[in-house]
Amino acid sequence: MPHELTAAEVASIEEEIKHRQTVVTPQCIAEVQRTRAFGDLSENDEYRSAKRELNRNYSRIRYLKGLLATGVLVEYASDADEVGLFDRVTIRDEFGDESIVTLVTHLRADILNNRISKDSPLGAALLGHRVGDRITVQVNESSSYWLDILDLEKGEDDRTVAVN
Repeated sequence: MPHELTAAEVASIEEEIKHRQTVVTPQCIAEVQRTRAFGDLSENDEYRSAKRELNRNYSRIRYLKGLLATGVLVEYASDADEVGLFDRVTIRDEFGDESIVTLVTHLRADILNNRISKDSPLGAALLGHRVGDRITVQVNESSSYWLDILDLEKGEDDRTVAVN
């Protein structure tokens, strides 16, 4: 399944690739060359660490280029009173606990910072609903829970959230 990419994500990915190719790669190569001069490569931890960092950089570049090559550019829109992508939503669960989540694409999801993928059970359940709605989040075939939507703050697609 191809990745869905927004215009801001494409721009962010292209910017990161350029930065890694023009800034990070030369720095890593210089560090590999510097540590190679320390002598015996079989016992040179600094050299191995520098090589590992260079390979991580190349790996990240390949990953980002792969996202661009297989991604599909999409646009998201929602009505002013409906939950849509990039919106901050205040919800209350069936135990009375409130939380604020932001709906994002799966490339920007970060549960520790309450950025929820639109493709997750919670994200899919929230999309298209309004303040005051009670929704059911279907986790799997035998498990579900309900939430109340308390507040909605419309958001926009920006480049402040990094692509994972």
